[in-house]
Amino acid sequence: MQRKTNDAEFMQVQLEKLVRHLEALRIADYIELLQKPTRLIFLNFVAGIARGLGIAIGATIIFAMMLELLRRLILLNIPGIGSFVAEVVRIVEMKNGKF
Repeated sequence: MQRKTNDAEFMQVQLEKLVRHLEALRIADYIELLQKPTRLIFLNFVAGIARGLGIAIGATIIFAMMLELLRRLILLNIPGIGSFVAEVVRIVEMKNGKF
């Protein structure tokens, strides 16, 4: 009789641990999301737009900083590098329609 009580208590404790662990993983929310495919598609669409916008803005900032660095290298007038950098900047500005 005592053994059955200990086994039942042990099972109860283990079951409570499992429930807490599953709640921490938010399995129920994930399963609910999988049951609503339109919501899942919408969330993935919004996430894709956010990623694309972030990449575009980040790349623009990086390339603008690189272009400014190249312009400053031209001003230093380092032999060999200055003319190469000037040509690169001229090509980039031509593609952007500044000339």
